[in-house]
Amino acid sequence: MTIRLHVNVDHVATVRNARGTTYPDPVFAAAVCERAGADGITAHLREDRRHIVDRDVRLLRERITTFFNLEMAPTEEMVGIALEVRPDAVTLVPERREERTTEGGLDVVRSAAELRPLCARLANAGIKVSLFIAADQAQVDGSRALGAAQVELHTGEYCHARAPSRVTELGRLRLAAEHAAKMGLEVAAGHGLTRHNVADVAAIDALVEVNIGHAIIADALFGGLDAAVRDMRTALERGAGMRAIPPREQER
Repeated sequence: MTIRLHVNVDHVATVRNARGTTYPDPVFAAAVCERAGADGITAHLREDRRHIVDRDVRLLRERITTFFNLEMAPTEEMVGIALEVRPDAVTLVPERREERTTEGGLDVVRSAAELRPLCARLANAGIKVSLFIAADQAQVDGSRALGAAQVELHTGEYCHARAPSRVTELGRLRLAAEHAAKMGLEVAAGHGLTRHNVADVAAIDALVEVNIGHAIIADALFGGLDAAVRDMRTALERGAGMRAIPPREQER
């Protein structure tokens, strides 16, 4: 089974904005990723515009030929932009201005009243709704109740854990993914994934998509963006090839 690889181009914009130049261009980077075999492009329009900016979003929508996933905080401003730009999917994520990167999943259970009308507006506009959540059954159930088409499981705890905790975190991801699939949700994963740790996640039967940015852009510094995307694809395929192996055997 081939897992969809969506490449996040945020950190191309991070380098650009560090000097206030027009390069490197995340829109050009997206085209390179598509040619290298990416199934889609992800970009996170943050409220403080620290990397991707509004112009990038509009140009990405015009030029992406595969699939455009726009990550954003669940706010009226961001939903308004999404309804104007019409990405293929919107992934709602929690956002705090002081954080370096998204640090956890949305609490869709506690925030259901605020999220429900936003999700409905996006879905009614024909935009696929994905919710970035912790690998927790209650959060999966809450996402289904909000009408999401997909959940993206936060893999940060798995990526940062060491053995034997990593095995525990992998098990949590697997259980949440299986439950989401049974609920009729597509299952994606993201945050902290690299070509070194992604295979075990890709071996989860229910997983259909990953969103990876920082590690690919980091690898591109040494081998080029085209090669970095292809290397990540190889790692994903290696993991998907493990799906016929029982989980206990995978973890040995």
